[in-house]
Amino acid sequence: MAPVDSEFTLALQVPEPRPAPGFTPALLAWYDRHRRRLPWRAEAGEVADPYRVWLSEIMLQQTTVATVGERFVRFLARFPTVQALAAAPLEAVLAEWAGLGYYARARNLHACAREVAAKGGRFPDTAEGLAKLPGIGDYTAGAIAAIAFGRPVAAVDGNAERVLARCHRLEEPLPKAKPTLRRLTQDLVPADRPGDFAQSLMDLGSSVCLPRAPLCGRCPVARWCGGAAAGDAQRYPLKAEKAERPTRFGTAFVAIRARDGAVLLRRRPPKGLLGGMMEVPGGDWAEIEALAKPPFAADWRRLNQPVEHTFTHFHLVLAVEVAKVGDFAAAGEWHQRAHIAHVGVPTVFMKVLRAAGAV
Repeated sequence: MAPVDSEFTLALQVPEPRPAPGFTPALLAWYDRHRRRLPWRAEAGEVADPYRVWLSEIMLQQTTVATVGERFVRFLARFPTVQALAAAPLEAVLAEWAGLGYYARARNLHACAREVAAKGGRFPDTAEGLAKLPGIGDYTAGAIAAIAFGRPVAAVDGNAERVLARCHRLEEPLPKAKPTLRRLTQDLVPADRPGDFAQSLMDLGSSVCLPRAPLCGRCPVARWCGGAAAGDAQRYPLKAEKAERPTRFGTAFVAIRARDGAVLLRRRPPKGLLGGMMEVPGGDWAEIEALAKPPFAADWRRLNQPVEHTFTHFHLVLAVEVAKVGDFAAAGEWHQRAHIAHVGVPTVFMKVLRAAGAV
């Protein structure tokens, strides 16, 4: 294996590592040959569209590129500009977002679009200005500023963290190490190609510097990587132990109209988990199993198997009660099964409906 660059080796031994001179040019040269073609990414030599960059970055938070690709194209067809997105009702945006998860992103997306549209439809062109908008944190602000506006700022996502932590064999665990990794990345950002640099780190992490089995023999910056030289790149980045995820319990009541198979749904409150989304009626979710009161009297029958779903901070176990009912004025909305996928039903409730045979 090639030896680590001497200046980079020295940098690893001091509290404030400095960038190795050849790292960035080597990474950009590799990117020019291997860059991914993605529906939101400008081709080489083209100017990136801030709206597309912003939309893709919000969609990609906690979601894979494979999942986002097709959904991005569909979302863009329905809301082709920030003005179109701002003018749409929130319910329409939530419906189009259904299945992508982390639904607060959709609410913030809509709020951000309205704020941008109110200011003439132009996004701020600095990371500081972008970070003031709803739903845009430090990483997203840096990514948009670098990719869409050519600002020389670091965009430190999970890929960048992994690459830099391995290069420096950083013993400080995440998330505590985030400020250090941001500083290390910022030191490497070139003034002339900050957007390409941000995207090159993303592509390197997704195709070469893989989380569990890094392909060091194919890495364009292996000679500057302490982890590659030591043969322990896969050990990094170190992560602090996560607290155990608690389990919550609840009940979902699936009412199916006997004459046409329509399903009763209702809209959740606008704030809180899954705010503004459509749901199957049910009680509160608590850490102790308890009998829930049905929304109305019917011949409810409990399914043998509960439905389980994992959120970021807890695991949910839902008992599912199903009833065939007649026509009546219910507290909610009746939806034909063919239309349920288009009204914004989160994944957890789609699981419930599938278990009940309602979709």
